Amino acid sequence: MTQIRNVCFIASLLFAIASCATLKVLHEQNWDEMLNGEWMVEFYAPWCPACRALEPVWEEFASWSDDLGIKVGHVDVTTSPGLSGRFMVTALPTIYHVKNGVFRQYRGTRDKDEFISFVEEKKWEQVEPIPSWKSPSSIQMSVVSGFFKLSMMLRNIHTQITEEHGIPYWGSYLLFALATIIVGAVLGLVLVFLIDCFYPAKVAVKRVESKFSKSEQNKEDVEDEDDIVDENSQSEGKDGDEFSQSEQEEDENKTASEEKETTSVKNNEDNEAAEDGPSPSSPDIRKRRSRKAD
Repeated sequence: MTQIRNVCFIASLLFAIASCATLKVLHEQNWDEMLNGEWMVEFYAPWCPACRALEPVWEEFASWSDDLGIKVGHVDVTTSPGLSGRFMVTALPTIYHVKNGVFRQYRGTRDKDEFISFVEEKKWEQVEPIPSWKSPSSIQMSVVSGFFKLSMMLRNIHTQITEEHGIPYWGSYLLFALATIIVGAVLGLVLVFLIDCFYPAKVAVKRVESKFSKSEQNKEDVEDEDDIVDENSQSEGKDGDEFSQSEQEEDENKTASEEKETTSVKNNEDNEAAEDGPSPSSPDIRKRRSRKAD
């Protein structure tokens, strides 16, 4: 009886060793191995009950990997948060089928036979692949992976500050706020430095020169306007002098014509008086009469 138990223990141990040997552990450094060949990959977490229930089934399925001509792996999202962000893992466990860099999410039942038929009968061809813009190998998903790494790092720092050093939560939040302000100021200075490197201050000099040239042009325009005003005033003065001279000439002509008229009137009166002869009351007639009496 003891021999049978020993044999069963050894067999189970060998099976566990064989399944562990065929089950590939993937993480941040070697995840790109799944881009070559055909893979079935599980994303799990140690604290997840569904993941713990799936663990023996997944290990048994991994023992069939050589017969199926595929590779089976799993990813711990607690130790590889960047991969959870890269693959947009929102529920656990999550299973992906990968064929030469083309990703498809498995949504069938979590059973060994179903896993085997999914690969063997190529049921994955009926599943729509993940679009290229959401592909884990794309640049944008690499950026998302970096944000997930940063968030997990900040979370670990927060846990270390509050639990190990005994700092209250508000103190931790205050430290993070100060760090955010400092990092923002540093990034702003770096950005200004880069802008000065790529776009030096020559543009500002050109603007200043253009301003000076515009001011000089404005001054020249003002001087030209002053010259025009002076010329206009001079021409107006000349016109005024000519106009005053013409008025004087007209006045002189009027006075001369009036004098001529008066002289002509007097001459006419004298002529009329001469034709009529002297009047009897004139002194010349009286004198002549007295001479005749003598």
